[in-house]
Amino acid sequence: MRFGNVSFLAALFGLIWGGVWMICTSLLIMLITGVVMVPAIGQATIAGAVVGVLLVLLPSKMREIRSYIVLSGIAALGLCLMTAFAPFSLPLSEAFFTQFIALFLWAGLVIWSLALCFATYEAGSEKRYRIEVLFIRLLKGLGLLLFTIFVALPFYVMVMTSLKSQQSLLKNPLDFSVDLSSGVAVLFRSYVELFADYHFGTFLLNSAIVSVVTVVVTLAFAIPGAYAVARLRFPGQLFLSRSILLIYMVPAIVLVIPLYAIFSQLGLRDSLVGLMVVYPATTIPVALYMLQGYFRGLPAELEEAGLMDGLTRWQVITKITMPLALPALASVSLYVFMIAWNEFLFAFMFLDDFQIFTLSRGVVSLNSSEVPRQHLMAGSVVATVPVLVIFLWFEKYLVSGLTAGSVKG
Repeated sequence: MRFGNVSFLAALFGLIWGGVWMICTSLLIMLITGVVMVPAIGQATIAGAVVGVLLVLLPSKMREIRSYIVLSGIAALGLCLMTAFAPFSLPLSEAFFTQFIALFLWAGLVIWSLALCFATYEAGSEKRYRIEVLFIRLLKGLGLLLFTIFVALPFYVMVMTSLKSQQSLLKNPLDFSVDLSSGVAVLFRSYVELFADYHFGTFLLNSAIVSVVTVVVTLAFAIPGAYAVARLRFPGQLFLSRSILLIYMVPAIVLVIPLYAIFSQLGLRDSLVGLMVVYPATTIPVALYMLQGYFRGLPAELEEAGLMDGLTRWQVITKITMPLALPALASVSLYVFMIAWNEFLFAFMFLDDFQIFTLSRGVVSLNSSEVPRQHLMAGSVVATVPVLVIFLWFEKYLVSGLTAGSVKG
């Protein structure tokens, strides 16, 4: 059964991608260069629709890199003709190189998006299933683009602001371009002053200590607890396994006041030890929940064989279960570390001494009229980058641990 016309859909998709990529390209160029642009969205949608139809009219065997380059040139030329050679509301003689890059970046992205959508489609009617696949590809692409913008844009603004001087910020707060000719010392001056004048090295060390201790304590309690819930039989096992996460039904703001009073009486307030007590109490339940589900999925026969060979229950856990559970242990460790690293409420309530501030508490201390904004953004970058690096480093171990577990299982 034939359902839809591919040429019409190619024009529709080209219209959508033409407008979307024109907005994104203009925004990207403005953020990088500081040149103010007003994108011709209407004309971009028309040019996108035209090249969309041309793409599906081209036989599949002729769709090569050269063909895509030609179509990109047609899209760029068509947009220039429709806008009187001012595709971004600026004459091409003004900021020519910037507009040239932006124009062909837009054209290339439009053709690339259409080629991904219509890789195996040609002009004519198609079955309902293949038409639905096209719309799924469109929605997936738009969703990924939107997600990328929401994630990358704030981080880009944060990094670029941290590299600017106070004079440039006061001159134009919305200009997020950076003068690379100013030299490394000038660009990274905010970071140097952050560690030299605002004690961020101490904050970094405090957060690292608290986070690592939280991970170690959490795993020390969660591993045997999760194994007991997953493997052993005892009264209340089912209730315990289902009620592990009940602690998360109580908001942290409700707990912080009584904990503040108790810790003040015990002398644990305004100390890192107090945080090392509170953080594991909040992370152990979620670690138990994650690990007990993974332990249940491991083959029980391997553990029974170990017991028959004379291993104790603890030796079974350390020599059989934990090596097989490396992916789960790595993911739980990363998750717990991120919770402890980014936690703010308890650190804000418990810590008063400037020398024992964690990073989250230290970043908030920069949020005042006396501290330049670029220093606040530099502090945010310092607090964010270590987590990104650790995640990328752990990802390697997640994959290798998963492979090792599958081979051993």
